[in-house]
Amino acid sequence: MSGLCEQHKIAWDCATGSGQAAVELIRHFDHVIATDASAAQIEHATLHPHVEYHVATAEESTLLNASVDLVTVAQALHWFDLDRFFTEVRRVAAPGAAIAVWSYGDPVMDNPVLNDVLQRFNGGTLASHWPSERRAVGEGYYELPFPFSEVRTPSLTLEQKWTLEELTGYVRTWSAVNAYRMAKGVDPVVEFERELGQHWSRDHDTHVVRWPLAIRAGKID
Repeated sequence: MSGLCEQHKIAWDCATGSGQAAVELIRHFDHVIATDASAAQIEHATLHPHVEYHVATAEESTLLNASVDLVTVAQALHWFDLDRFFTEVRRVAAPGAAIAVWSYGDPVMDNPVLNDVLQRFNGGTLASHWPSERRAVGEGYYELPFPFSEVRTPSLTLEQKWTLEELTGYVRTWSAVNAYRMAKGVDPVVEFERELGQHWSRDHDTHVVRWPLAIRAGKID
C-alpha cells in the first residue's frame, strides 16, 4: 500500500493497539505516528525509535494539518464515527496521501473435525455475545462507506501454525468470550478446549489456522 503514496515521510497508524502494524510501516516510512484511544494499549505497545505513540481517538488525532502520507487502520474501522474520522483523515493528509484499512475474517482450521468444533463455538456458543459492529469485519468492510479514490487490492490469507494452547490462548482474547463470561459466570473456553483436545493428537502438535484478509485502499482526494 505504500506504493500509493507520493511521499514516504510520515504514516499514521490509527487505533494501533500493540503497535504491530506501526512497527512494520517503518520499513517504508521515515517516521510513524501511532495512536490509540486506550492508554493501556499505548503503555504496552512495541517500542521502536522511529515510532511515536500517542493516546488519541481516531476522530481527534492531534496530528498537524497536511502532515501524513499514509493512514492505516487494522481491524478497528467498525468502531469509529466514520463521518468524523474521514473528516480527520482529510485534514491530516498531505498532498498525494493514501489510506489503507484492513480486517481479517473468522479463522478456519486445516483439520475438518477441529474446524467443525471451532465453527460451532464461534458461530453457536458465542453467537449472541459478539457486538453487532463485528458484522462489518466479516464483510471485509465492503459494506462501509469509503469516500476515497479506491484501488483494486489482492485477496490475501493470514496463516499461523499453532498448538492447542496457542489457539485457545488466542480465542480467550475474543471480546465475545469475555462477554459470555460476564453474562454467565463461566469460561466457555474450558469446554471448547476439552472438545478440541479429544481430536488433537498431541498437545504439542500444531495445526494450521487461516484467516481471510480484506483490504480497502485508495488515494485521499
